[in-house]
Amino acid sequence: MAITEVVDFVVVGAGIAGLRAAIELARAGRVLVLTKEELGESNTQYAQGGIAVALEGEEDVALHLQDTVVAGDGLVEREVAEILVQEGPERVLELLTWGANFDRKDGELMRTREGAHSRSRILHANGDATGREIGRALLEHARMQPQIELREYTTSLDLIVEDGIVRGITMLRPHGEISEAYARAVLLASGGAGQVYSETTNPLVATGDGIAMADRAGAEIADMEFYQFHPTALSLPGVPRFLLSEALRGEGAYLLNSRMERFMQRYHPQLELAPRDVVARAITQEGFAPGGAAPLPVYLDMRHVTGIDLTARFPGISWFLRQNGLDLKLDLIPVRPAAHYLMGGVHTGIDGHSSLPRLYAAGEAACTGVHGANRLASNSLLEGLVFGARAAKFMLEETEIAPGVDGRDLIAGLHPGALVDAQRTRLQSLMWRHAGLLRDRDGLRSAAAELAEMGERLPSAVERPAIELKNLHTVASLIVQAALGREESRGAHFRNDFPRRDDLHYRKHSVIREGDLSWVAVSSAPAELAERPAGKPQPQSPPSPR
Repeated sequence: MAITEVVDFVVVGAGIAGLRAAIELARAGRVLVLTKEELGESNTQYAQGGIAVALEGEEDVALHLQDTVVAGDGLVEREVAEILVQEGPERVLELLTWGANFDRKDGELMRTREGAHSRSRILHANGDATGREIGRALLEHARMQPQIELREYTTSLDLIVEDGIVRGITMLRPHGEISEAYARAVLLASGGAGQVYSETTNPLVATGDGIAMADRAGAEIADMEFYQFHPTALSLPGVPRFLLSEALRGEGAYLLNSRMERFMQRYHPQLELAPRDVVARAITQEGFAPGGAAPLPVYLDMRHVTGIDLTARFPGISWFLRQNGLDLKLDLIPVRPAAHYLMGGVHTGIDGHSSLPRLYAAGEAACTGVHGANRLASNSLLEGLVFGARAAKFMLEETEIAPGVDGRDLIAGLHPGALVDAQRTRLQSLMWRHAGLLRDRDGLRSAAAELAEMGERLPSAVERPAIELKNLHTVASLIVQAALGREESRGAHFRNDFPRRDDLHYRKHSVIREGDLSWVAVSSAPAELAERPAGKPQPQSPPSPR
């Protein structure tokens, strides 16, 4: 029999969206925050570049909105993007009052520029540790709230749904006990799913748990075909795909191919500061080796950059590179794209509510349409702040009566851990080959068939590795289904067999619910559609897997 408890609110995830929501919810009741690792281990902590925010008045806000819409390649929900850029300054100033220390020069907040931004508006902390500093400030403030319980090493299993209403959640505690928490509402702020790919900048915890739980419960899942691949992850044999922040290019870094040529002028007028999806595909094309040979090297070059202390500006990146015998000031840094950020997720409205009553989502686990088909650089931390707070406020307004308690059993099975690891590796390799940066119908159909076959042999054990594998399988299946359905190329989704954007048929969001794919039109009028500068057609062959 499961251990049962009753709280007011459950928040799954202790990153920026989860913590900001928990702080808001604590005004009205007991909040249980669940994280399957130690506090601080989330995608938030690995966000290097900074947080984009328009602090210079209405013109700055309008330009931030325009940049967000253009980067999103026709699928940004304008109303949601307006909320992001308009409420962002208040949320960031709030962070400052809670002790967040952003970098300053002569007492003024330093601002830098990143890809697809029309002006310098990126705040950063400790050079390249912005996410970690924001997480620290939020965590300290959350710990000051007696109504918040922060529960580490607790793996969320599934949502409790009764009569179509989400009533709580089941979880696996650190020593193997099964527990249930009934609540007035549940917020999924569990982050992304980069571990669905073999090449990713995401930490091991990013297994799409919240999205998978919501899908199993019958909630709508949207835009899963749009996975953003960061253009510049460190590419060294045997070394993790360490993120090399877009801020490096913002400070003047060039991209060079194996012939030591700058090449971005062939792909986009903004050169190295083009939207991420364009840069990632350009690097892939420049590194493509015919005949199945190993990819050709592509490099990040900062040797020409002067007037800036690169070690002081990028201390974390510089330290990691030194551990691997490289120096930003002296060396060419080998790079390649890696899975970085999921624009899709649990389909929500502007206040975080999902298609299921009493279920909410915020941050990378949610899909509000704010990023469209391609997220603007450094909008992710701002999204977590703004929509974590909004979701919490809406939860307080909409939920007043706590549900009763009914027990529920979970039966644990057993499965060898080695088989789980092998299946996870197989799934990651499959997704990288057939549903990664470049896709086509044959590859996606092959992936769908292999995933279906794999799904029949998933382990049933109620232990974290098996649970994560099940969640990754769910996320992978959602990505492949949506990618097969979108027969065009847009933003982070590129089909070799449909290389052009098709606004007539696909200026819509994909929505999957209980296995069925449907389409929802973008709410902004076609006249508001911002066209991105035209670029060269992108690669026609997928990158060779390692």
